[in-house]
Amino acid sequence: MIKIKKIVFILSVILLVLVLVVLGINGYIKSSTKNQIISVEESSNLEDIDCIIILGAGIWGDKPSPMLEDRLLQGIELYNNNVSTKIIMSGDHGREEYDEVNIMKEFAIEKGVPSENIFMDHAGFSTYESIYRAKEIFEADKIVIVTQKYHLYRALHIANSLGIEAYGVGADPRQYVGAMYRELREILARNKDFVKCLFKPEPTYLGETIPVSGNGNATNDKEYESE
Repeated sequence: MIKIKKIVFILSVILLVLVLVVLGINGYIKSSTKNQIISVEESSNLEDIDCIIILGAGIWGDKPSPMLEDRLLQGIELYNNNVSTKIIMSGDHGREEYDEVNIMKEFAIEKGVPSENIFMDHAGFSTYESIYRAKEIFEADKIVIVTQKYHLYRALHIANSLGIEAYGVGADPRQYVGAMYRELREILARNKDFVKCLFKPEPTYLGETIPVSGNGNATNDKEYESE
């Protein structure tokens, strides 16, 4: 009986330590990046921004999900406010039948953004890979990231660890179903990417550079009317 109690005590201590570590890393990421989250008005004061990067968030058939639509609208607003002349649409296009980035680009074109100013990152399979590829493939060193605020902390931490000067603008005009679940899940995701940023593994795909200072049509895998 004493042995069992000892084992239970040791396991309880280990669990407590793990919880404290997880919460500590989560708190560090949030506190260290919160000042990089800025308003739309503040973003207008930024200079020499290489691009606005909009992170993917799922599609419903041939339309962006509500979260993704809000990110796109916010990113397009920044573009129209002359925060940057270039946008990177970064998302999952790992399968022919699932194509976030072309839907994102089509949405922006319909809102008046020229095709040549929209780059697509077809291999933005995760937040880490999107930010890594923004630097290594698209040669972006100073960026504004657009996603929901809860997600910005992690994206900004990744950018900081990779030596990118980054700012974040939140896209939160409404409440989303499952918000509490996403918040809890994000705590674990922050811890995962904290560890990843220590080792900085290469993303699934790299390849030849496509400087964001050039023409976004270089990333097209189909024709657009404004080409």
